[in-house]
Amino acid sequence: MESDQGRMMQNSSALTSTSAESGSAAGSSDDSALTGINNVTQVERNQDGGNSGSNSNAANDLPFTSSSANTNNANGHDLKQNGFTPNNNGNSIVDVENNQEKNTFSGVQLDKSNQEIIRLIGQYLHDVGLDKSAKMLMNESGCYLEHPSATKFREHVLSGDWTKADADLKDLEPLIDNGKLSTIVEMKFILLEQKYLEHLDDGNPLDALNVLRSELTPLQHNIARVHQLSSYMMCSTNHDLYHRAKWEGKGFSSRASVMERLQTFMPPSVMMSPRRLRTLLQQAIELQSQHCPCHDMAWETNLQTVSLLTDHCCTMDGFPMQTIQILTDHCDEVWFCKFSPDGLKLATGSKDSTVIIWDVDPYKLTLKHRRVIDSQAQLSVSFVSWSPDSKLILVGGTEDSPDIFIWNVDDGKLVVKFSQSMEDSLACGAFSRDGTRFVCGGQKGQFYLCDLTGAIVDSWEGVRVNSVAFRADNKTILAADNHYRIRGYHFDNPRSDYDILKEPHPIMTFSINSADRLALLNISNQGLHLWDIEDKSLIRRFQGIRQSNFAIHSCFGGVNESFIASGSEDKIVCIWHIKREEPLAKLAGHTKTVNCVSWNPIYPSLLASASDDATVRIWGPNPSTSNTTTESEDCSSSSSSSSWNMA
Repeated sequence: MESDQGRMMQNSSALTSTSAESGSAAGSSDDSALTGINNVTQVERNQDGGNSGSNSNAANDLPFTSSSANTNNANGHDLKQNGFTPNNNGNSIVDVENNQEKNTFSGVQLDKSNQEIIRLIGQYLHDVGLDKSAKMLMNESGCYLEHPSATKFREHVLSGDWTKADADLKDLEPLIDNGKLSTIVEMKFILLEQKYLEHLDDGNPLDALNVLRSELTPLQHNIARVHQLSSYMMCSTNHDLYHRAKWEGKGFSSRASVMERLQTFMPPSVMMSPRRLRTLLQQAIELQSQHCPCHDMAWETNLQTVSLLTDHCCTMDGFPMQTIQILTDHCDEVWFCKFSPDGLKLATGSKDSTVIIWDVDPYKLTLKHRRVIDSQAQLSVSFVSWSPDSKLILVGGTEDSPDIFIWNVDDGKLVVKFSQSMEDSLACGAFSRDGTRFVCGGQKGQFYLCDLTGAIVDSWEGVRVNSVAFRADNKTILAADNHYRIRGYHFDNPRSDYDILKEPHPIMTFSINSADRLALLNISNQGLHLWDIEDKSLIRRFQGIRQSNFAIHSCFGGVNESFIASGSEDKIVCIWHIKREEPLAKLAGHTKTVNCVSWNPIYPSLLASASDDATVRIWGPNPSTSNTTTESEDCSSSSSSSSWNMA
């Protein structure tokens, strides 16, 4: 067998269908079938942009594909099993000197699944340049990479031998879509299109015209494209041709693109799609990312960024899972907390009528008391909104309050006090995205748009709202009303209003993500709902919190806002991945209802929560978490329980 194999290595370029009558192998190079897929590699390595002939080095290569001395009249191959000789896991090699099939098969019988895996590995080895290893694998396993005619077809396309490529396509017809004419015509059109463009690129307009008239037009296929191709005859330069045709020019790159288009028409039993193993591995990584309980969507998961040796799972290092500081400066229930847009300050509002500003140390992950801002009106603070530059805060009270205040947090001075009528109820408000205006409203039907001097720019009568937010266009204002709706309002001319979503229960509060696409709603007796405000569709209902008629403020957070957090009436803080209904973590520590949570937008390792127990808890990374924890260990610990209670 070794001697036979040696003869085979010397004669692989002559592996063609031999004539039983003459007993001699075909001798002309035109009729020689280049059956080794490694020959394609040689074409790639020798490609210089022009037509390449057969590669003499291929004569020393063992073939990857099967070939049989027994042929039929259809296309030179035994078509009984998709064109492959069924010996030895579907592969056999021909001893052309003795006109006999010679098996290099190791004797291991492989089922279909294992054969496909071997083919995938063989293709990958070939792609990375390990040609000898690929050939040894194919020979030992008795498997094939692709049909011999497909191998020839690939080589002739990549070398730009369009006459032979057309002949190969005829050989492949019975194997492609059961010989369906429309499919074959489409493939031939793709070949001729490349042939036509290459003639133009070579400066042979008459040859190109002949292809257009005598070959493309008679196909009666994609007439509009034929007309477009004809217009390229008017291109004055090659660069103009490349630009108008959106084409790379004659050469291996454009031909490889053509080959990839053609491969989509071929069944995998004839020719595998390019880079198939890498495609499957990438799909596996994406699926693992979807199942990762704490996956950070800002981190691109691909073959270059993750290990294939373990299942992917994002580590919990740096995640705000443990209380690292308790702020106790308020003397009554704390109803609101909010980090500034620059991440360097935290504002907390309380029933005790004060707002406290805290400085954030992003390196030590600690907060330091800066100043107390007194409302001067015994105002129980129910909301705080930061200006985009993190210098001003908009402060409002409960439904009984007719006043809105704007304070400068740097010097603690009152900038403006807005009060239209003592009968007003102004219990919610928000700055515009550019910080030049603010909107405020309440449950008694007042809805005002004002500038920073407190002057009313516009108003909308009879709108009872309990939560508002500006959209990114800086013109549209979203408002949750007492009809369980969120509606959009345009105050600028022309004025308009429209429904965005409607819930079957009261909407207590809502927030918008920074991408201006998602809305997070706290619903009375229902919990937390996520909506797509562009598609106006409910995406997800999150489980795990208790909410009756208290106003609980939730938030988006984490890197790229991949997570959400909310307080609860059962004294916990819940954290979810935005794509999962079950909570990722339940943080315990507060002793009464948690009214509000805020995730630091710049330093995502910090999370704040405000509670009726008169404290604000700052949550940060667990200091005991080892930086050497493996992904798989972290994943197993996180997936073993649907919630973690951290004191």
